[in-house]
Amino acid sequence: MGDIVKSINKIDLFSPYVFIGTILLYVLFGIIGFYYQIKGLKAPSLDTYLYILFGSCFFLLGLTLPKVIYKLNFKKLNYFNVFFKYLTHKKDNIHYYNSQNKEKLNIRNFSKLEITLLVIVISGLLFQALNLFYSGGIPILSGYLKAKAVTKIWIISYLLFLPGINILMAKFARKYYYLLLIIGIILFALTGYRTTTIVIILSAFITLDYTRTFSKNLKWIYLTIFIFGLAGIGLLVGYVSVKSIEWQQWNLNPLELFFYRAGYTLTVFDKLIGLQGATNGTLSYYSIMGFFESADPRVIVGDVVLGYKHSSTSTIFGPALLDFGTWALALQMFILGLVLKLMHLIQKQKKGIFTAFYAVILAQTLVWIETGPTDLVVWIFYFISMFLILYAFWNHDDFREYELHEEEL
Repeated sequence: MGDIVKSINKIDLFSPYVFIGTILLYVLFGIIGFYYQIKGLKAPSLDTYLYILFGSCFFLLGLTLPKVIYKLNFKKLNYFNVFFKYLTHKKDNIHYYNSQNKEKLNIRNFSKLEITLLVIVISGLLFQALNLFYSGGIPILSGYLKAKAVTKIWIISYLLFLPGINILMAKFARKYYYLLLIIGIILFALTGYRTTTIVIILSAFITLDYTRTFSKNLKWIYLTIFIFGLAGIGLLVGYVSVKSIEWQQWNLNPLELFFYRAGYTLTVFDKLIGLQGATNGTLSYYSIMGFFESADPRVIVGDVVLGYKHSSTSTIFGPALLDFGTWALALQMFILGLVLKLMHLIQKQKKGIFTAFYAVILAQTLVWIETGPTDLVVWIFYFISMFLILYAFWNHDDFREYELHEEEL
């Protein structure tokens, strides 16, 4: 029994493989919605599940590529050898505040980096507060206000706050930074968009899981509280937001609504499969240019797939299929898997900013399972992560003397 407990405690809960488990869970939620025919949901065709399997296989291929490269004697080439030495060398560059000393808000105790991060995080909070002020009310309580809540100010605030709070918590263990996190959760939850709220909470927990040392028992207690808390907040924000949409009438309870959303998204994806390439790159264009042209790619999905303008989610697999077809889906999932795997390997050794951005892109990717990758903000985080990987690759001189331990891969 003791060996089983030890084995469970060694599980890396937030490795990129959690994506596959979440996909399976999401499909299960959809099947429950189909089984009970919530609001007339009908089960999709077999093609839906085959394409989900297809995309997941390419994601797994991206996850395994680093190990395959190492196995195929590329390790004899110096640059690959040094790169993997880097990935497996443990160097903790976290600058924790000395928790044995009494925490005091004395500016002399702060480094320039910490002050800079604080300015970034607080600026993000102020921008979001300003966004709420100019919305003219509380968006979560009105569908009209919610539709206007995602502005350029909102995007700037999210770009500043999300990575900023994660880097701050990854590098500096001051307890009162949790207060900034809570304020951010509340401000973004008031916009009525549960996805951003979930990403903030999930990414912060991932960051803390990799950068804090908990006792084995406490870790599982915290995890249990986190899972139920995250589910509760997601259900609450989603339910209040939907019930506040003036032009729609919903008679579902929060749990029924949750299963219905999963089933509805799978239904949209099922219809989308027969329209591969129909948008011919339009979704990708507006995913990037929507910031400047105020266009929502998900409305385009609804217009093309359902025949009327309605913001529709189509799973992480949908937009690539609708834009360019099967090859684009395969390429997208492969790249996502590869970037997540490399960031996961690097952050386990380097911590700090690497852990923060890994937590951000993993949390965003898990949310993409429902919403689809049509957000410029998230792609920006992925591009920054790719830059961090390249930076790690080209700055490896300090690691030449270390031996490679293959089992780390």
